[in-house]
Amino acid sequence: MNKNTTEYVTELETAFLLHKNQKIALGQANYMKNNFVFFGIKTEQRRFIQKVFLSKENLPTEKELSKIITHFWSKKEQREFQYFAQELAFKLQKHVDVNSIKLFEYMVMHKSWWDTVDFIAIKLMGVYFKKYPEQKLKFITKWLTSNNMWLQRSAIIFQIKYKKETDAEILKTTILALATSKEFFIRKAIGWALREYSKTNPNWVLSFVNQTNLSALSKKEALRLIKNK
Repeated sequence: MNKNTTEYVTELETAFLLHKNQKIALGQANYMKNNFVFFGIKTEQRRFIQKVFLSKENLPTEKELSKIITHFWSKKEQREFQYFAQELAFKLQKHVDVNSIKLFEYMVMHKSWWDTVDFIAIKLMGVYFKKYPEQKLKFITKWLTSNNMWLQRSAIIFQIKYKKETDAEILKTTILALATSKEFFIRKAIGWALREYSKTNPNWVLSFVNQTNLSALSKKEALRLIKNK
């Protein structure tokens, strides 16, 4: 890396500040239920701005990764910083080691909302568990009993892109553990996970839904593609 960590962080902050748009920012904040503030940089523009920071010659080392991500997650309120941080982690996923799950947990548990949690669960945790499958049961069990809705949602959806590699037993276990939850984001996640798996194994999904006491929302989402066949 040509720049040290401080330079890397400062230059990205400056680049974002130069492109802030208050009108767009207000709209983005409203869309996110005013849980976060924004610079007002649309996704396409943000990715263009940050492209140079994700280029091979400017990428931080794996040793710097955790420090940079934690900085953008804990020190900066604008949501664009969290979007950049998670995309940086995805860019460097080949450097994921067995301890990386601790960083991903931190990201899920702080400044939590669906826009970051879903990215982390599917693109970071999902990749992690493929690399370290022996860690799945330990962390899924931990998350299910954590009383943290976002860790629980992560347990449900991390296999979304697994297709034929989906562990149906883990999917079943996570859903049964949370089937009575009143949380919208849990019920929606259950339906989403089942709907995605129905693309690969519709008979399993149909049988599971028919035999399980799920919320109306979860059932509707789960069977959407099956009923349209």
